[in-house]
Amino acid sequence: MASGQPLLAVTCTAPVNIAVIKYWGKRDEELILPINSSLSVTLHQDQLKTTTTAALSGEFTEDRIWLNGREEDVGQPRLQACLQEIRRLAREQRKPGSEDRLPLSLNYKVHVASVNNFPTAAGLASSAAGYACLVYALARVYGVESDISEVARRGSGSACRSLYGGFVEWQMGERADGKDSIARQVAPESHWPELRVLILVVSAEKKLTGSTAGMRTSVETSALLRFRAEAVVPVRMAEMTRCVKERDFQGFGQLTMKDSNQLHATCLDTFPPICYLNDTSRRITQLVAYTFDAGPNAVIFTLDDAVAEFVAAVKHCFPPESNGDEFLKGLPLRPALLSDELKASLGMDPAPGSIKYIIATEVGPGPQVVDDPRAHLLGPDGLPKPAA
Repeated sequence: MASGQPLLAVTCTAPVNIAVIKYWGKRDEELILPINSSLSVTLHQDQLKTTTTAALSGEFTEDRIWLNGREEDVGQPRLQACLQEIRRLAREQRKPGSEDRLPLSLNYKVHVASVNNFPTAAGLASSAAGYACLVYALARVYGVESDISEVARRGSGSACRSLYGGFVEWQMGERADGKDSIARQVAPESHWPELRVLILVVSAEKKLTGSTAGMRTSVETSALLRFRAEAVVPVRMAEMTRCVKERDFQGFGQLTMKDSNQLHATCLDTFPPICYLNDTSRRITQLVAYTFDAGPNAVIFTLDDAVAEFVAAVKHCFPPESNGDEFLKGLPLRPALLSDELKASLGMDPAPGSIKYIIATEVGPGPQVVDDPRAHLLGPDGLPKPAA
């Protein structure tokens, strides 16, 4: 910028969440209103997060956005829905009848840069973390103080759940305008300190069928989906909430697996059928407490005292081919040896290289503001900083 006018910039981080009672299907495509409620676990940002910088300047001539260093179309409808709603809330926040003039920044254009530290669009809830971080950063830079889970939902449905840490419910709501389709925290991240989460990355490639298209086809063609939403999910939501609050791992794990299985049964009941799992994914289902979103990567829930043995079992069944030192990422784990009896009980031949790597993490907090200005992804000129 020619004048060197300082930017008004905010940098935030937001987490990935993994649903244990799944969201699949919308009753309103534009407002992104789900046909059923859902419940998720927020993962720790030390291992998985989106970082977003939002900057305002009177010298910007247009809104612009960069994702992982590449400029994207800022006119994308969901992105515009979030941006326009945040700007509307910022204006409405002024006191009725106030003679104070609106801050000039409300009329400024915004530049946004966002990066993920995990594979984008590979079934790891990248859109949820991305839109949660976008909306959180926009709210901070525009000074919006009201609840923003409804706004994040307009970008990506499950993004509303990434606005809270711990265990989070997305209430489906009943109103046509979606004002009651919001997220709320069921329990904080400190509630279940022994719970651990392992992400088994089978593929980091983009999905052949995106979640939005898949859901739309399921709503149009799957009778199982309607039965699930009306008869199964309400009971499971109550039971999962109980399991979380009572820290009932056996009940939590079993219900998590059942709901994952039903999601993918619904996808197969869709016509044409959708199959997000591959052969490695199906082999992983012989292990305990798994869940799969719309992709082949597995998420395993276990307790702290069983993590090392579980990782040893994964290495036995899916030996790393050439990245032994890079196979385990995230939380440090002590090595463990498997007994011959346990190896025999696994009952599968080794499949080398089928799992690319494992990310070990735990339950974590919601979005955070990064106070260090050196963390901004945009430079003083409002453009992305060169990659280091």
